[in-house]
Amino acid sequence: MSQPVLVQIIGAPIACAEGVKDTWRDVAHWAAGQLKARFGDDVEVKYFDLFDADCPSMPAGAQLPLVMVNGEVTVNGGKISVPAIRRKIENIMETQTV
Repeated sequence: MSQPVLVQIIGAPIACAEGVKDTWRDVAHWAAGQLKARFGDDVEVKYFDLFDADCPSMPAGAQLPLVMVNGEVTVNGGKISVPAIRRKIENIMETQTV
């Protein structure tokens, strides 16, 4: 495979009674570990805080967390689903080898 599949995860800190938590960043880091264990160097995972200067533009109607795989929305709100991301990566890899 020439270029790794790019997974971009966009989240934001969450305010709660105990202060501000960076839960989505923690989950994204865990998901990145799972995806790297399965796909190795064939996948690149990047996390962005919604307020980061280099955060990718979000499509209209997008909700957090937002996961894009090679620029295509894969998860829009709810939770970061590793199985959904994995299936999308597998589909991309299958079409690249055909």
